[in-house]
Amino acid sequence: MGNTLIPISFEFYPPQTPEGAEKLTAVRQRLVALKPEFFSCTFGAGGSTQDRTLDTIKLIHAESRNAAPHLSCVGATRENIGALLATYKSMGIKRIVALRGDLPSGMASIGEFHYANELVAFIRSQTGEHFHIEVAAYPEFHPQANSAREDMLNFKRKINAGANSAITQYFYNADAYFRFVDETRKLGVTTPIVPGIMPIVRFSQLARFSDTCGAEIPRWMRKTMEGYGDDAESIQNFGLDVVTRLCEKLIAGGAPGLHFYTLNQATASMEILKRLGYRA
Repeated sequence: MGNTLIPISFEFYPPQTPEGAEKLTAVRQRLVALKPEFFSCTFGAGGSTQDRTLDTIKLIHAESRNAAPHLSCVGATRENIGALLATYKSMGIKRIVALRGDLPSGMASIGEFHYANELVAFIRSQTGEHFHIEVAAYPEFHPQANSAREDMLNFKRKINAGANSAITQYFYNADAYFRFVDETRKLGVTTPIVPGIMPIVRFSQLARFSDTCGAEIPRWMRKTMEGYGDDAESIQNFGLDVVTRLCEKLIAGGAPGLHFYTLNQATASMEILKRLGYRA
């Protein structure tokens, strides 16, 4: 391809069963060959899987891999976040992904932290510069933002609170990413903004995720995949082509890295990276 190989990273969610944990270990063993900068692990709605997140992070760390746990404002207190930070620090974890998180339906209060910038500031106040802190960025804007300008300013607050870098929500329009980076640079933000990449495996699943999180599936992509109906192989091949081209544009445009939302699978991410010149 002739591409410069930029840093890559992979995101997992905590498995719910012993079988899931076993499968994820096998997935990690495949992805490790690509020499990722780190593996991150999410939490469930309202921080509900924080124990399983910790268990997954311990496994990744025990394999001598760089592990980055997600921390959420939702349902969190200063006490329990402080305890988690102390645990992660004592383990030798060096990276945290700090997010506001989504309030599950029926949950009345978000917790003691209302916004991610408050969580970032708290992490810094408790642990100084120990952690590299990642925050979220939304090239197509946070679904709850009142305006583009407000969303940009919210992002800047997280950076000013002490974040080192950002990972974006996934997107399929490279221009949205480049525009977002340009606008934040005008606001004086200089931190790296790494594109989040969602491989396309199943259209119904992608459509459901996108409706929930506000990530846009361009009409031409949606119509093409709808046209394939139940032809899973055609959808996967189309997805590989589309996402590989997206990554090529991002790399050519100067993206500082690529962060893959794996959905605890290896095959699609590995194929895309192979096409980009990465060798396992």
